[in-house]
Amino acid sequence: MVDVEPFIEEAVAEIESAIGDGNAIIALSGGVDSSVAAALAYRAIGDRLTPVYVDTGLMRKGETEGIRETFSYMDSLRIVGAQDRFLDALAGVTDPEGKRHAIGEQFIREFEREAKSADADYLVQGTIYPDRIESEGNIKSHHNVGGLPEVVDFEGIVEPVRDLYKDEVREVARELELGAVTEERMPFPGPGLAIRVIGEATREKVAVARKACHVVEEETAEHDPWQAFAAVVGKATGVKGDNRVHGWIVSVRSVESRDGMTARAQELPWETLQRIQSRITGENDNVARVVYDVTHKPPATIEYE
Repeated sequence: MVDVEPFIEEAVAEIESAIGDGNAIIALSGGVDSSVAAALAYRAIGDRLTPVYVDTGLMRKGETEGIRETFSYMDSLRIVGAQDRFLDALAGVTDPEGKRHAIGEQFIREFEREAKSADADYLVQGTIYPDRIESEGNIKSHHNVGGLPEVVDFEGIVEPVRDLYKDEVREVARELELGAVTEERMPFPGPGLAIRVIGEATREKVAVARKACHVVEEETAEHDPWQAFAAVVGKATGVKGDNRVHGWIVSVRSVESRDGMTARAQELPWETLQRIQSRITGENDNVARVVYDVTHKPPATIEYE
């Protein structure tokens, strides 16, 4: 485990050294990794840091509102509405790696634009150790590692938590007193809901995934999963009222883990699973059925793409 207090001192000093007298922007998502990176960078360079949250249209329900509240203490917070640009970049893209690279490139272009207006030469990211391992091992490209374009218009990219596992990042968050919501929040993928739909990330499928993920997070909270979510995985025949429908299949996943490198599927109570399927099918007219994923990691990854 990380020795928290010395780590914070070293990380702040590293950020100060890397950025010098310059300005930086922080890629802020609302998750614990980027929140810790933002807090460390803010300690290091203060108002020379511009936090940038990009609303990709692929985020969790209520994410943008939560960002405004959580980071209101940073006067320079910028919220960028880029929903159409991201969904347009994903149009027709069905390959999982293709989606990650399209998202990674669009993120960088958004940050380059914001950096120019903030006169910032540096980008701070919340990349953690498992992100690097999975990208370098060709398991999957993370939008902030393997998904980055070859040409990036920044003098430097600073990653203060790049050598930490998720549980270690949470320890740092607690020491920084970022609040229980941020400290204990379950992981959410950088590419967002785009990798929780199989195939093309259309507006319809993303909307279904967003609603379904919200239901799963609410209904599994009492079972304290490391991560729980829903994914749109295909279509199947169902019955709604007296009508035969060809609707979406939503797969529910809830896992226990320490650092995300391995995971075990949770044995959720039948009553919980039935509440989840009832709410998801009842709140989405275009969902035909709900299934539960019992696969561990390995052989599966936690996310679907």
